[in-house]
Amino acid sequence: MDDLTKLRHLIKHWIEHTEEHAKEFENWAKKIENFEDGKEIAETLRKAKTKLEEIIVLLSSYK
Repeated sequence: MDDLTKLRHLIKHWIEHTEEHAKEFENWAKKIENFEDGKEIAETLRKAKTKLEEIIVLLSSYK
């Protein structure tokens, strides 16, 4: 397998992995948003989720 083919497979894997993390960030944000100090942490997790979604968009142009 040449490097370009390998990279395309890796990008697909990275996208799937990043999607999983984005979902987990949202799940945890929902779990903690009503706890004391949880709202701030939930907002941070959601901001991080947004950044992950941006990465997914960038990588998707190469899969």
